[in-house]
Amino acid sequence: MLRLYVRRCVLLAASIALIASDARAETCPQATEEIATDRPDVTNSSIVVPVGSLQNENGVNTSAQNGKQGFDGSNSRWRLGVAPCLEFLVDLPSYVVNAHGNTLSGFSDVSPAVKWQISPAPGKIDLSIVSGVALPTGTTALVGRGPQPYVQMPWSSELHDGWGISGMLTEFFRPDDRTTRSITETTFVVEKKLTERFSMFTEYVGDYPQGQLPIQMWNSGGMYHLTRTQQLDFHVALGLNHNAPTYTVGLGYSFRIDGLFR
Repeated sequence: MLRLYVRRCVLLAASIALIASDARAETCPQATEEIATDRPDVTNSSIVVPVGSLQNENGVNTSAQNGKQGFDGSNSRWRLGVAPCLEFLVDLPSYVVNAHGNTLSGFSDVSPAVKWQISPAPGKIDLSIVSGVALPTGTTALVGRGPQPYVQMPWSSELHDGWGISGMLTEFFRPDDRTTRSITETTFVVEKKLTERFSMFTEYVGDYPQGQLPIQMWNSGGMYHLTRTQQLDFHVALGLNHNAPTYTVGLGYSFRIDGLFR
């Protein structure tokens, strides 16, 4: 399974290179633009960080399911623009705390990845491709065994009067899991910019593990830009079926530092 994933990643990278070979650097995100984050919705931004910019995104959550309650944080993601329309990102370990009931406590994995933005595609749709892997550094009982590669395709499209839509398709691979070798995740978001600094969204999230029942949630929240490079956010998610958490509530703060390569 892992070898097959590597072959797919090589083919994917070659395809991206052919598609993006004619893209000009000036069409990629610039440091003069506002911060665009991968949170608080599950759907990641289809926009990469500008070249020479370092972006940090953080958040804490509390959630409950079947009488159990826990907290997790800081959900820290670092993103670095290394070339036009190309970024390197890494998710640092978060800690899950058992607050009530028999829930697991421990760390999540370290997950490095590469994100390439293909933008704009025909029809004014921003599209990115992400390839990464969760390394086996966390608590096994919490995150599972072995490396867990994944491939994502986040997209977005701006409509009229501050409205926008976006979504993401993700395939998670779990080569060392004997029961669930893969999980397919789909998301869809409707977003509205209410003021120059404040936006709100509502989102559907569906996880479809191989050979198991799906996990479905409805997630809503908002983002407030303190400055061009700083953002506060919040979200509230509700489970749509018995396999999903009853609720999840989260808060976050993100910032970006520009001009590192000057």
